[in-house]
Amino acid sequence: MNDLFKAGRAAAKPLEKASDKPAGKPAGRPPLQPGAPPESDYSAKDIEVLEGLEPVRRRPGMYIGGTDEGALHHLAAEILDNAMDEAVAGHADRIEVTLEAGNWLTVRDNGRGIPVDPHPRFPKLSALEVILTTLHSGGKFSGKAYETSGGLHGVGSSVVNALAARMEVEVARDRTLYAHAFERGKPVQTLKTVGPVHNRRGTQVRFQPDPEIFAALAFSATRLHRLCRSKAYLFRGVEIRWSCDPALVAGSDTPAQAVLHFPGGLSDFLAASIEGRAPVVPSPWAGEATFPDGAGRVEWAVTWLDHGDGFLSTYANTIPTPQGGTHEAGLRAALVKGLRAYGELKKERRAANVTAEDLLGGLAGMLSVFVRDPQFQGQTKDRLTSPEAARLVEAALRDNFDHWLAGDPGRADNLLAWCIERAEDRIRRREQKETPRKSATRKLRLPGKLADCAREGVDGTELFLVEGDSAGGSAKQARDRETQAVLPLRGKILNVASASADKLRQNQELRDLIEALGCGAGDRFDLGKLRYGRIVIMTDADVDGAHIAALLMTFFYKELPELVRQGRLFLAQPPLFRLQAQGKTVYARDDADRERLLKKEFKPNQKVDVSRFKGLGEMPPASLKETTMDPKRRTLLRVVLPAEDRKFTADRIEELMGRRPELRFRFIQDNAAKLDEEAVDA
Repeated sequence: MNDLFKAGRAAAKPLEKASDKPAGKPAGRPPLQPGAPPESDYSAKDIEVLEGLEPVRRRPGMYIGGTDEGALHHLAAEILDNAMDEAVAGHADRIEVTLEAGNWLTVRDNGRGIPVDPHPRFPKLSALEVILTTLHSGGKFSGKAYETSGGLHGVGSSVVNALAARMEVEVARDRTLYAHAFERGKPVQTLKTVGPVHNRRGTQVRFQPDPEIFAALAFSATRLHRLCRSKAYLFRGVEIRWSCDPALVAGSDTPAQAVLHFPGGLSDFLAASIEGRAPVVPSPWAGEATFPDGAGRVEWAVTWLDHGDGFLSTYANTIPTPQGGTHEAGLRAALVKGLRAYGELKKERRAANVTAEDLLGGLAGMLSVFVRDPQFQGQTKDRLTSPEAARLVEAALRDNFDHWLAGDPGRADNLLAWCIERAEDRIRRREQKETPRKSATRKLRLPGKLADCAREGVDGTELFLVEGDSAGGSAKQARDRETQAVLPLRGKILNVASASADKLRQNQELRDLIEALGCGAGDRFDLGKLRYGRIVIMTDADVDGAHIAALLMTFFYKELPELVRQGRLFLAQPPLFRLQAQGKTVYARDDADRERLLKKEFKPNQKVDVSRFKGLGEMPPASLKETTMDPKRRTLLRVVLPAEDRKFTADRIEELMGRRPELRFRFIQDNAAKLDEEAVDA
C-alpha cells in the first residue's frame, strides 16, 4: 500500500511546473485578479468598531426586521410591550396610547416607573439613560423584577430610541417627576427633576420615528388601535385608553378615542373574531390553567367553524407569534389525543383516522401563554421555541379538554362526527383521480345523454336527475328548454357509502354526473364553477324511486357536501296516482294523499277513475310538466344538513348505507312495528 502511495505521488509530479506558480506565493494560491488592490491596502485602520446604538442605525433590519411599514409598527409594539409587562407583573392597570399629528406616538402607564437612580456600573449615568442608550440592558434578565415578560434581550427601548428622530421620556417615581430627551439615540440633555407630583406614577414615552430611516412612512391609526385592542384582550386586568388625532381616522371605522377593557379576555376576543360565522359547537371551549412550580400559565378560547377556513392566533407573554411554535404544538397534541381518546371511549373506530389537519382545519382559536425566560426565533419574536412550552401546554390543556368533552356528550359527539367527516373527505381526496374539468375557454365535454338548457348563466337554471332513458324522454319533452336540463341515469347508482375508492373512480354514471355539474368533487370542488342553480332528484314515486333518491342523496352528502350545505339539492315530488271524474283531474302523491283527495275533491259515491303511474316514463309529458317540473305549480323539497344534527346524520348514513348489514337489519327490526302502525292508521 505504501509503495502504491509513493507511485501515485511520483506520477502526479510531472503535472506541476515551477513556471506555473506565482513568484513568492505559496503553492496552490490563485494569482491576483488584474486591477485588484494589493494586500497591504487592507489593514487595521479598515476595521470599524461601532459603539453605543450606531449598529442599530447602520443595520436596523437585524433588530426590527427591516425598514418597511411592519418594522415601523414594531417600534410601537416594543414600547407598548414594556407597559404591558408592568401590567402583567401586577404593577399597572392602565395604559394610555396616543397618536398625534406629525407621527408622534405616546405610551404611558401607571406602573412603577423606570429607575432613575445612578447605575452601579455607570455611576455618572442614571439607570434610565443606561436602558435607553445601551443595548442588552434592562430589568428582565434575572427574573427578579419581572416573573414573565415580553422583553427578553434588553434591546427593545434602546432600539426604538436609536431609530427615533426624538424621544422624550417622563418618569413619575416616589412622588417626583423626572424628564429626559434623546435625538437619534443620543441624549440631548441630562436627567431633569421636574418637580413633585402627587397623583401620578409610571413611565411615559413619546417618540417620533426617524424619517432618515423610515422615509415617508407613517403610523397607521387603524393598525395601532388593533394592536391595543389585542393587548387588552390578552390581559383582562388592564385598561388601555386609546386616542388619536381625529384627522388620522377620518373616513375609517377606527375610533378617535376608546377605552379598551375586556373582562372576558380571550373568550371576548374569539367572539368578536368569529361574529356572524356558524360554529360546529354551540359554545367555545375556553379556560385558563397554571403550570406546576410557578412555571407560568396558559389561557385559551377555541371553537370550530362549520364553513370556511379557521385560524389560530397564538401569543407568548402578550407577544404575537404568527409563526406559532412550541405552545401551538402543545395545543395540537392535546386536542388530537383528547378527541381520539373520546372516540375510543365511544367505540367509534373511525376516530383513529382523525389527524391534526382534520381537527385544526376549521378551528378558530386563541392561545396565550405566560412563561419564564421564553425563547423566541429572532428579535421580532415571530415564533416561540421554548422546548418546555409544548409539554406544559399539552399537560394543562389535555385534562381540561377531556373534562369539556365528557361534560356535554351531545356537543362532543357532534364535534367528533364533524372531524370524522373531514377525515373521510381527506382520505377520499388523496385516493381520488378525477378527470379535470375543462376550462371555460375550451370546448366543454358533457355527457352524451345530457339534454342541456339554453341559458348560459347559472341563475334560474336547474338540472333534473332522472332514472333511465324512458323517464329521461318524458322529462326532456316536459322541460322548459331555456332553464331546465335533464340527465338520465342508468338504474340504481353506486352506493358510495360502502363502495371502495376504485369503484367510485370507475363508475361512469357518477363521472357523467360530476362532469354535468361542472364543479368537480373532492379537493377540486369549486362552487363557482357549478353550471346550474339547482340540482333536482326526480325519481318514481314508489319504493324503488325512493331507494334511488337515497343513493343519490348519499352521493351528494359524501362527495359534494357543500352543494347540500348551500341549499342547492332538491327532491321532486311526482304523483303516484291520477284521479279523474266528470272532467276534473287531481293528482295524489301516495296512498294517504289519494284517500284524502277522494274525500275532499269528489262527491260521496261519485265514480272516480283512479290510475296508478308505473313510473315517470309512463307519465305523459304534459302531466309530468304540470305536476312536477313547472315552477309555478310543483312542490320541491330542499335537502338540508343542519349543523346541530351532524352526528345524527353521519350515524344514520352509516347505519342505513354503510358496509355493515347488521346495522340495517337492526334498524328494520326497531322500526318495523312503527311502520305497521302507520299503515293501519292510513
